Amino acid sequence: MTTSEEQSQGRMQARTRVHVFRDDALGDLDAVGLAAAIRRGEVSAAEVARDAAARVRDADARLDAVQVHLDVPAHHASDGGVFAGVPTLVKDNTDFAGLPTGHGSAAFVPRPARRHAAFTRQLLSTGVTVLGKTRLPEFGFSPTTEYEEGSPVRNPWNTGHSAGGSSGGAAALVAAGAVPVAHANDGGGSIRIPAACCGLVGLKPTRGRTVPNAQGRQLPIDIVVDGVVSRTVRDSAAFLAAAELHHRNPKLPALGLVEGPADRRLRIGLLVDSPNGARTDDATRAAVTDTARRLEGLGHTVTPVELAIDPRFTEDFLTYWGLLSFLIGATGRTMGAEFDRHRMDGLSRGLRATYVANWRRTPGVVRRLKRTREAYAAAFRGLDVILSPVLAHTTPPLGHLSPSVPYATLIERILAYVAFTPVNNVVGTPSISLPAATTTADGLPVGVMFSGRPGAERTLLELAFELEAEQGFPSITDA
Repeated sequence: MTTSEEQSQGRMQARTRVHVFRDDALGDLDAVGLAAAIRRGEVSAAEVARDAAARVRDADARLDAVQVHLDVPAHHASDGGVFAGVPTLVKDNTDFAGLPTGHGSAAFVPRPARRHAAFTRQLLSTGVTVLGKTRLPEFGFSPTTEYEEGSPVRNPWNTGHSAGGSSGGAAALVAAGAVPVAHANDGGGSIRIPAACCGLVGLKPTRGRTVPNAQGRQLPIDIVVDGVVSRTVRDSAAFLAAAELHHRNPKLPALGLVEGPADRRLRIGLLVDSPNGARTDDATRAAVTDTARRLEGLGHTVTPVELAIDPRFTEDFLTYWGLLSFLIGATGRTMGAEFDRHRMDGLSRGLRATYVANWRRTPGVVRRLKRTREAYAAAFRGLDVILSPVLAHTTPPLGHLSPSVPYATLIERILAYVAFTPVNNVVGTPSISLPAATTTADGLPVGVMFSGRPGAERTLLELAFELEAEQGFPSITDA
């Protein structure tokens, strides 16, 4: 079936838009607003936890976004923190003491974690209340949260379509209004992709801005960084400021709390088509070029830019991606005694086979990927920010990127879709996805992406605040 046929079928099978906003303790408040209401005594943390848990279960019944529900919400021990009492969920590739960490895989039976992961402790330091864990595709490899067996995570804007991945469960719940923010992490676009699919703000921080992942530190290139997805820019800004109070990386410029736009006008590079040759579709192209015009209207300078990365970047990233799958297959018994790599899904098995066929190239792959930072830095000469699509085409219907699709076809589809985000993971630079438009046919959000120099989260957030104030973001509650 062709992409156009799938999209047509997706429209015919389209289900209703799903959201759980209602007149309860959460209302339509974002995390900053909800925490303020709790501090003022307008609502209690217990009321918020109760109503949020009900919203999560309601949303999950229609979106299949939750892996683990907590019957008794896990309150942080301290009453402090910018998000004190704000409900959230942890992605199910990150340990939360007492809960199993399943990584979205059927290849093993997970054991309850003995202790919190380092990032879980950082997240809890903000004062949040944890309601459970969100679903992700197997080991976070896929840009959609779908499985060979079992129901997919559905997009609340149009439940016949993908919610993105790998933080698809988190994005679906936040977009539907179940919680205002949720944990996400990004190893090739896994914060920004679901944010774009679900109409959210998704900021991938600079490598090392949040606490490093223990496994990532052991790899030749640490491509994974943790953060959140949110509905407002100020929630993402407040999270990073609060996270910095727990862990301050001395190698990066201090961030602090970003509270609004800056007066400084920026030099912005416009990148519409991907360096890997994937052409951007018309709806995405229109969202990016319209955003560029808005920026010019605000007084910024926008000029075309080229990102002259090594032509082998896509092949090299695919090989490195395969290395991760290979290592999981080789060390999986650390996650569960019954781990069976043969039960990993089609995408994971295909990535592993790709690496096994090319493992001798590993030193050259790593060397070339590390050199990508030179091309990235060159593109930024004379620029402050680069504007681009998040994805090369709009959100596909469920099934288009399913791990049950034959691997050769699936990887071709993935590379034609995920054509912009991995560069920032390799270089370690910050990048933010913002909602910019919705599609006419499917009513789905279209995201645009701003990327910066290492440590430049402040610039990205200030620009995001300005666009949010100037045009607003599409709302799932709009008729």
